[in-house]
Amino acid sequence: MASIDVNILNINENTEVREGTFLSELAEKYKSKFSSEPLLAAVDNEIMDLKSKITKSCNIEFLDINNSYGYAAYQRGIIFLMIYSFKKILGDDIRVNVKHSINQNYYCTVDGKIIDDEIIKKIEDCMKEAVKKNLSIEKISVPVSEGINFYSNCIAKDISEELKYIRSTNITMYKLDNFYDYMYGAMVMSTGALKAFGLVYKKDNAFILRFPSKANSLKLNDVVYPEKLMSIFEESSDWAKVLNVESAKYLNNAICDGKIRDIICLSEAFHEKKLAQISDMITNGRKKVILIAGPSSSGKTTFAKRLCIQLRVNGVKPHIISLDNYYFERDKTPVDEFGKPDYECLESIDVKQINEDINLLLKGETVQIPEYNFFKGCREFKGNFIKLEENDVLVIEGIHGLNEKLTREVPKESKFKIYISALTQININPHNRIPTTDTRIIRRMVRDSQFRGFGAASTINMWPSVLRGERKYIFPFQEEADVMFNSALVYELAVLKPFVEPLLFKIDKSQPEYREAKKLIKFMNSFLSINDKYIPQNSIIREFIGGSCFE
Repeated sequence: MASIDVNILNINENTEVREGTFLSELAEKYKSKFSSEPLLAAVDNEIMDLKSKITKSCNIEFLDINNSYGYAAYQRGIIFLMIYSFKKILGDDIRVNVKHSINQNYYCTVDGKIIDDEIIKKIEDCMKEAVKKNLSIEKISVPVSEGINFYSNCIAKDISEELKYIRSTNITMYKLDNFYDYMYGAMVMSTGALKAFGLVYKKDNAFILRFPSKANSLKLNDVVYPEKLMSIFEESSDWAKVLNVESAKYLNNAICDGKIRDIICLSEAFHEKKLAQISDMITNGRKKVILIAGPSSSGKTTFAKRLCIQLRVNGVKPHIISLDNYYFERDKTPVDEFGKPDYECLESIDVKQINEDINLLLKGETVQIPEYNFFKGCREFKGNFIKLEENDVLVIEGIHGLNEKLTREVPKESKFKIYISALTQININPHNRIPTTDTRIIRRMVRDSQFRGFGAASTINMWPSVLRGERKYIFPFQEEADVMFNSALVYELAVLKPFVEPLLFKIDKSQPEYREAKKLIKFMNSFLSINDKYIPQNSIIREFIGGSCFE
């Protein structure tokens, strides 16, 4: 065989290999030079598993658990191994459902058998035994029709219906012993790579699947059970069942059957009902300061405006204030590790002035609210005077709204805190979940393109810094909320698809953002598209695609 040149980017090593060499062979040869075990590789920016062959001269970057794609492959491998172990211990007539992410672990449930602590311990032991044996995970390409037949004859029949919407001729399945499954994305090559995991039984046939920390691959993420967040997950799951849209195939079926208008109307009605309930809670509790916070692309702006309408229906007059207007002057703003103004930290906001203004307003005095000029980097006063009458309330939106330090001098009995996020209600199938961050970045891409003139590559490039800020300044305080609102809509990915796909296809293979674009393109292939003409003008999704009555 001919020799070809490869450049291993991780270690800046140029070498020659035989054409047809497996990536795993190359990883083994240079393993002493890697800081941790490679799980995948990016070959000329294409994500590949280590059982793939090198067929031409190329640049190769090996990806370990510290890389987001390597970590995703690790999670996928753990899920695959867990389902294998459940089937081995309890038989084929059960179904494991991977539901939600909680503190970077997964909340899962089981159908078909009653489980308890003892069974969960047996499953975990079975997984550990498979890791010790370092069993090979085989990659098999099969015709879609064969995959449909396979799942039609087992408990996971809904996966067979999902596969009928696959546009390619073949699908990739993975095999461990005599267990087969369809996992969405590249996989680790053997169970020996899956060294750290844990299972913790909760209640009601549910358990937590623990993953290692990205910062320390041998330390598992803490097990937390945020009651309020879990409550909103359960409510959203129940609502998806009412709509009969629990996964991608149900949504696609509804589109094909001409039932999507009903789903849109019911979904929007559910949002309106929740908004009315929150408005009643505020009105009946005689709250005067409404604080709204949530991660990027949650639909906070539209939510705040729709809430204000519901408050007005209750005879309450709302006054909206943005925390952005209380930024310190640029020369007083803290800087981040790159020396740029850090507008996300609490110290960038004039907390003292906010508390003074709110307390003056609560006393019935008139206050002039500033407006921050981002071009000049300073606050300006342009005659925006506010006075709270008996039935008036303040509606304050901003990243730190749930942090008690922001309004530490405001009486607690006057405050009402709302956490809003787009918590994905449906998954691709029971074994392959849709991360909330994927839904939000798609929303963000569409909005950035529609209203801010940014391409998808720009959105992808800045997204990691957005997530870092959310993990630091928003998520730790979400359980402080008096109420949570899930802004996700079960139909939205079908609406966003025709908007986001052209943006993703514009990203060239030579760009670093190509990997994420390719992942999202494949992800969006799971959904049929629908026209946005049926979407109401006040819908939260209009904040991203345009046509909102609030613009």
